[in-house]
Amino acid sequence: MKKILTLVVASALGGILTLGAYTMFLEKDDALVITKTESRPSSFIPTANITNANLINNAPDFTTAAENTVHSVVHVKNTSIVSGRMTYQDLFLGRSSARPQVGTGSGVIISPDGYIITNNHVINNSQELTVTLNDNREYSAKIIGSDDKTDIALLKIDTEEDLPYTAFGDSDQVKLGEWVLAVGNPFNLTSTVTAGIISAKSRDLTGDSYQSFIQTDAAVNPGNSGGALVNANGDLIGINTAISSQTGSYIGYSFAVPSNIARKVIEDIMEYGNVQNGILGVNGVALNNAFAEKLNITDTEGFYVDSVEEGSGAEVAGIKKGDIIKKVDQVKITKFANLRGHLNTKRPDDVVNVTVLRDGDLKEISVKLIRNQTFTMPLVGVIKNTEKEDLKKFNLENGVKIIRLNDEYAQYWKQNGISEGTIITAINTQKVNSIDDVQNILKNKSPYEPLQIELINNRGEKERYNFR
Repeated sequence: MKKILTLVVASALGGILTLGAYTMFLEKDDALVITKTESRPSSFIPTANITNANLINNAPDFTTAAENTVHSVVHVKNTSIVSGRMTYQDLFLGRSSARPQVGTGSGVIISPDGYIITNNHVINNSQELTVTLNDNREYSAKIIGSDDKTDIALLKIDTEEDLPYTAFGDSDQVKLGEWVLAVGNPFNLTSTVTAGIISAKSRDLTGDSYQSFIQTDAAVNPGNSGGALVNANGDLIGINTAISSQTGSYIGYSFAVPSNIARKVIEDIMEYGNVQNGILGVNGVALNNAFAEKLNITDTEGFYVDSVEEGSGAEVAGIKKGDIIKKVDQVKITKFANLRGHLNTKRPDDVVNVTVLRDGDLKEISVKLIRNQTFTMPLVGVIKNTEKEDLKKFNLENGVKIIRLNDEYAQYWKQNGISEGTIITAINTQKVNSIDDVQNILKNKSPYEPLQIELINNRGEKERYNFR
């Protein structure tokens, strides 16, 4: 009986100790939690309530866009002749050191009758072009035209049946973060589809003030050039053109010519034979914090007009030095690539609405774009169309005028009596009446063909210069 009583007493004491410990520690912890909740500050960090399941259910479906696009993207093979180092065997056999070289890229069929858009660098210096469709049919292609500034070219293949094609979309409507597909033939792997998002717009890679690329993180490699960048609907919003890489292969960034620029270029080629550029006629600088401080202004976004070209649409419309261009046709201008990219979709005589900030007030000005009056000719410098007075001075019927000599060759020209004001009358025996004639002659000239320039110097004497 004593043992049983001792066991009961011990059990009771154990229960009392357990209950005391619960009261001391656990209830105290609960009290601390309540105290912390009540002392929570009034401001807090917002938290999204979207679950991963919701994201998965809303993921885009690329299957239809991919299936449609792969049939309109083609493989382009460029066979060119390059000169290599002359070997003893070449000398012994009396053969040329020229060798065929094959390069490959991509292209996009844009019409059922066989017009194909690609990059200029894909078809440059070609002796023979072969296009392979997704079903392995091969065709010889001819070049309709190209533009090295935008790196766009137009090809044509002849076929008796309608071909699958991809329709142009509106690249101005693409948004940052939007899903896209890149379709092409990297490393000769045909019909390759990769996905990514729009990483940036109006990207200039070289600083030459002419580029305005769409940047994506869709994987693009050598061989993708000239291929399609499409949105989730399968609309063509860009032509894949370049990558940023230290290795030559994709490391996360790729760039495409916006479809609105590409479409305008090929429409010009088909209608006019060359690209028609509409010129606004302003010079200046894109604003940032450093330039704003230097100019003693508060705005850090926009294009600051430093000068207005005489006779340009901007001068006629009333744009002035000191104006800050904020928008063009509702396109926000934060850097020069925005301005250049939008103007690349326009032609001479098009009217654009320019919103400028002047003396603290926004002002909208309608400007009629003009035709480019100047052209930078390799070896020579900047030339422009002649006026009647220029031709009458030397009793000429045609020609273009040198207005600024190439810095690298200026000393050579001046030593030979050539200076600003000299009239060029012919190139490679072809008469030139305008800078358009000069551009066409140089574009169609073989890289192996010598360059002959016929000109009238400032003394009225005819001279010819030959360059290889």
